[in-house]
Amino acid sequence: MPASRLTVVVTRRLPEPVETRMKELFDVELRDPDTRMTREELVDAMNRCDVLVPTITDQIDAGLIGQASPRLKLIASYGAGFDHIDVATARSRGILVSNTPGVVTEDTADMAMALILAVTRRIPQGLAVMQAGEWQGWAPTAFMGGRLAGRRLGILGMGRIGQAVARRARAFGMQVHYNNRRRLRPEVEEELEATWWESLDQMIARMDIVSVNCPHTPSTFHLLNARRLKLMKASSVIVNTSRGEVIDENALTRMLHAGDIAGAGLDVYEHGTDISADLRNAPNVVLLPHMGSATLEGRIEMGEKVIINIKTFADGHRPPDQVVPGML
Repeated sequence: MPASRLTVVVTRRLPEPVETRMKELFDVELRDPDTRMTREELVDAMNRCDVLVPTITDQIDAGLIGQASPRLKLIASYGAGFDHIDVATARSRGILVSNTPGVVTEDTADMAMALILAVTRRIPQGLAVMQAGEWQGWAPTAFMGGRLAGRRLGILGMGRIGQAVARRARAFGMQVHYNNRRRLRPEVEEELEATWWESLDQMIARMDIVSVNCPHTPSTFHLLNARRLKLMKASSVIVNTSRGEVIDENALTRMLHAGDIAGAGLDVYEHGTDISADLRNAPNVVLLPHMGSATLEGRIEMGEKVIINIKTFADGHRPPDQVVPGML
């Protein structure tokens, strides 16, 4: 790349320290107001910059990449996920793609445990009564939830976040089980006191709580379909802080209303912001607006990774967090 400063377009507002540092290093165009770019705006941006910094709300598909200017050489995504980018098409056009892995691990694991606690201890129900001013005082059978200690937690996807969830679960006295494409090394299993299940069907049929922590890929789309969800115990709970597409949302909603599953805690959804009224009104469901990684510290660290990727690329080297086709 030439020695002149790179032209960078950022598609959404980022934390102020990140935007300020970008201004110092690059010729950067920031997004104001903080709204999603339209498809036409994305095409325009990809024709006037060297580096595009999108987020998971931007669908960078083959059609968009095909309209990009030859000057676009790097898509430095702000986020760990990259299923919103057609990495293979980008590569065929000579455009590198990078992401920000590892930053949201602890924050997302915290949120998974928060959802487990919220659903099993019926925290939202208690909060609603207090906010409505309807609390009549303590009663022996009011707001009866369940104890976490001794419960079996089945983790679907034992990568960084899954392992972080396992460590937290052990601190609560839970029994940790997991299903993963590859079995963990024996020393890692021993550290986490985790039991591996080669069969997902066999695992979820025996769990009290299932935590979804796997990425969205063609092979994980509706991995928890209606058939598999029906294998779960009626007393079990499911939480998802990963990708909404992994669960058949319609099937889950029907089971919640039918009492075939005890509860669900969701931070991600199959159809983005289009959440059905039936799911929102389902019994014992806790729904959050995709805030698993929403800590100031985490979002600043994500921005720092984006900057490092861009700066490394500008210096003529491969971005440290480059994504290649086929990665998970």
